[in-house]
Amino acid sequence: MHLREFKQSQVLPISLAEAWAFFSNPANLNEITPPDMRFQVMGGDLSAVHPGQMMWYRLQLAPFIYRTWVTEIKIVSPLEYFVDDQRFGPYKLWHHRHSFRAISETQTEVTDHVVYALPFWPFSEIVHEWYVKPMHDKVFRYRHQELVRRFGP
Repeated sequence: MHLREFKQSQVLPISLAEAWAFFSNPANLNEITPPDMRFQVMGGDLSAVHPGQMMWYRLQLAPFIYRTWVTEIKIVSPLEYFVDDQRFGPYKLWHHRHSFRAISETQTEVTDHVVYALPFWPFSEIVHEWYVKPMHDKVFRYRHQELVRRFGP
């Protein structure tokens, strides 16, 4: 298994409490996912994040190809971070830590740190370079832009 890592940070002009309230609400995930992925929350516990919380989604990986993705919130440290792990989905491993750090009363640094692996290694190396890496770049670039649009630069 070949592990890969992705990390992105962004400073938002909102308080730590506002950032936590937005990101810990699973309904907001759809708001920061590119529309062409046709991301839909299909079920599960949609209350604020808490350990053991399971949610499942449907997303479009390519034209006419949809995939179910099941995640579990494993760890929550309120106003600091929470971790979601894939239970079932397109990855062999998906571990996503969402971290929050107050810079001031009106600024919060939000960090996504993902460790993941694709199935079918070594064949997945080609798929990663041609499809998965560009898709991750697109998703997190869209997320960055949408957060700026929503909260300001």
